[in-house]
Amino acid sequence: MPVLRRDRLLTLLLLGALLSADLYFHLWPQVQRQLRPREQPRGCPCAGRASSPAPAPAAASSDPRTAAHNFSRAGPPAEQDGGGRSGPGSKLQALFAHPLYNVPEEPPLLGPEDSLLASQEALRYYRRKVARWNRRQRMYKEQLNLTSFDPPLQLRLEASWVQFHLGINRHGLYSRSSPVVSKLLHDMSRFPTISADYSQDEKALLGACDCTQIVKPSGVHLKLVLRFSDFGKAMFKPMRQQRDEETPEDFFYFIDFQRHNAEIAAFHLDRILDFRRVPPTVGRLVNVTKEILEVTKNEILQSVFFVSPASNVCFFAKCPYMCKTEYAVCGNPHMLEGSLSAYLPSLNLAPRLSVPNPWIRSYSLAGKEEWEVNPLYCDTVKQIYPYNSSNRLLNIIDMAIFDFLIGNMDRHHYEMFTKFGDDGFLIHLDNARGFGRHSHDEISILAPLSQCCR
Repeated sequence: MPVLRRDRLLTLLLLGALLSADLYFHLWPQVQRQLRPREQPRGCPCAGRASSPAPAPAAASSDPRTAAHNFSRAGPPAEQDGGGRSGPGSKLQALFAHPLYNVPEEPPLLGPEDSLLASQEALRYYRRKVARWNRRQRMYKEQLNLTSFDPPLQLRLEASWVQFHLGINRHGLYSRSSPVVSKLLHDMSRFPTISADYSQDEKALLGACDCTQIVKPSGVHLKLVLRFSDFGKAMFKPMRQQRDEETPEDFFYFIDFQRHNAEIAAFHLDRILDFRRVPPTVGRLVNVTKEILEVTKNEILQSVFFVSPASNVCFFAKCPYMCKTEYAVCGNPHMLEGSLSAYLPSLNLAPRLSVPNPWIRSYSLAGKEEWEVNPLYCDTVKQIYPYNSSNRLLNIIDMAIFDFLIGNMDRHHYEMFTKFGDDGFLIHLDNARGFGRHSHDEISILAPLSQCCR
């Protein structure tokens, strides 16, 4: 009997201790939070917003999960224009208004060696380009006996694309607080087009392929260069699939569709992460008849337009991509959504280096690269120039983290401006194969981080 009473006593003491711990560590802190008056934390950078308009009831919820997603609780409600774009009160603009995105560049820009372009040299080059364009337009109209009352183009120094080019520096493609980016996005989405053409890499390969030898649907890469009335240029990638359409599990990464909205989302994520290495990119509804077919002088591009049985205007890519109408993109009946990425300065002004990614993937059905089978692969990379002395390897790791977040497995090369040397930033170009499977994280993209452990 004494043994049973002792066991019963020990059980009661243990239950009492558990109840006391639960009261002290769980219930009592909740009571304190309910009784404590809400006050602004000391030193909070948002303290100046106390006089802002009251937030909506949903935004004022005390649920921390709601607050975490509501970047502009103290600001005015977001406005939407007719195209569904965020207005002056958007959460994205409220985020960039935060003091974190207005910290001065470190180290500060000191002189001409920190800027990509010499302004006077660049302006002389652009004036020559505009003059050459005007001469070609005049000769083209004379050959066809066309009469036009349009005045010749003039280079405007305040044009957003000019200011974007002049603002590129060793820290990134644009400064943190640069007002040029917003203006450039607006201009690319609104200005009329004056020409459309294939890109230079497509022209270099045009006619050098045999369509009977193409074994994969490379036509999904269809892209065009559009020039606007202010003489700025952008890369146009058309919408090829619905927004909620994911990459099929059986697709290899090198035959995946290129998504126009992946380019747009990658630009915004790159800017939020403060890399500033993706050229400004915006969405736009393009009239493929008026803004591409009627302004292009490329006869090959003109020849790939047709009207579908549904009376929609369509076009497809010529060699080296795909010679079949099955891979065409079509308007509705003329309007086609797509992305526009701002062009970087000409290679004549700002030479760029294209370097194979050390963690390039095997573009075959069964092959594997060394890094995929050798966990010590980075030890070899760290012995090779320039990864053995500069910040290049750290920039590779940054790029791998960015690619992991967007799900891009197609980073076979990277580019950088030669002026800034081995420590220059890497340009995050061509992100259209990102965001293919929102529910899948491809851990192998992080191989530079996991293998180098830096």
